[in-house]
Amino acid sequence: MMALLLVGAFLFFIIIGIPIAFSLGIASLLYLLIAGIPLTVIPQTMFAGIDSFVLLAIPAFILAGNLMNAGGITTRIIDFANAVVGHIRGGLGLTNVASSLGFAGISGTALSDTASIGSVMIPAMKKEGYGPGFSAAVTSISSTVGPMLPPSLPMIIIGTLASVSIGDLFLAGAIPGILLALGFLIVTYVISVKRNYPKGDRQPLPVVVKSFFGAFWALLMVIIILWGILGGYFTPTEAAVVVVIYALVIGGLVYRELNLREMPAILVNTLSSTASIILLVGFANLFGWILVSEGVPLLVADGILSITENGFFVILLIIILLLIVGMFMETIAALVILFPVLMPVASSVGMDPVHFGVVMVLALMIGLSSPPVGVCLFVASSFAKVPIGKTVKELMPFFVVAIFVLLLVAYIPSLSLFLPGLFE
Repeated sequence: MMALLLVGAFLFFIIIGIPIAFSLGIASLLYLLIAGIPLTVIPQTMFAGIDSFVLLAIPAFILAGNLMNAGGITTRIIDFANAVVGHIRGGLGLTNVASSLGFAGISGTALSDTASIGSVMIPAMKKEGYGPGFSAAVTSISSTVGPMLPPSLPMIIIGTLASVSIGDLFLAGAIPGILLALGFLIVTYVISVKRNYPKGDRQPLPVVVKSFFGAFWALLMVIIILWGILGGYFTPTEAAVVVVIYALVIGGLVYRELNLREMPAILVNTLSSTASIILLVGFANLFGWILVSEGVPLLVADGILSITENGFFVILLIIILLLIVGMFMETIAALVILFPVLMPVASSVGMDPVHFGVVMVLALMIGLSSPPVGVCLFVASSFAKVPIGKTVKELMPFFVVAIFVLLLVAYIPSLSLFLPGLFE
């Protein structure tokens, strides 16, 4: 009964427009007051949730992404992608998806991908004659590729929750992320051919090579992260600090576009993003602690297993639940709350924690482009100046591909576990 009150209050606050973090906090506060639990549990539980050395990687990776973005890396990645695929029918749409694949190693978050690439690509696509809804749809859905590849902030959260190697999680998301990007490229090309969207001129080899070296230093960042973590040279947190120094050097000395006068704004933006994430993790940890104390994980496990104990259908039910949750809840909050709840269920049907972590992140990423509260959907639609409904209509074939890839990853564990297995 009390658990229903907690969840009901949380959903009510979301419906009336209160931000997710504060909805979690207020609902938890009401529960504690009604249950007569001392409020000292709030700071204690929140601090326990954020008192993690691994979480220090989050502000460092955010700062590195902001530094690389301010250093002109976004345009260089787009230029390289355009040089490679821009001459194909629907070249700008393909460039949009390919840029998200390259940008993944910088931002670590889908929203940063949407905002950075969308601000450049959506106006360019509209100018070339692409439909505004299609331009927004491609930008929104392709941003889901980013968190599947390092440095993925959701993967860092999973590693903290499950006490598993973040390096393994980074590797585990690589093949699913590439499959997702390939699927989006195919859909974009098919639609572009059907609608006769424009294509650019084929670039000569010297131009392609030049654009590659322009984006090379950014793409190298992913290799540095994986090499350092998997090679045992530094922890994920230390890797994040190394990447910050790397970003300063590349942006300031190699590209020479990082201006010291921009640093205050970059630092403020980093602090703001970090504070919102840490606050969300703290409140979500409090909310999750209450759910655990109410025995909700056991109830959920018993509920799912009472429907079926068949592994195939248990995984399917988990996926459906995650897709629904992803439509309403911010990714990190969903991870902190639901991972401890669903992991026992996944384990009961033989899912490895690393495999389940990848499936969970992928399912929740799809929600970022789904109504009613998909933030990437809203950002891309605002850049395109198009109604949300029109973007959603254009997203339908992309959703089909994304869910197909999700099912492949869920039912073929080797797609996630093959690369981590090579480094055991």
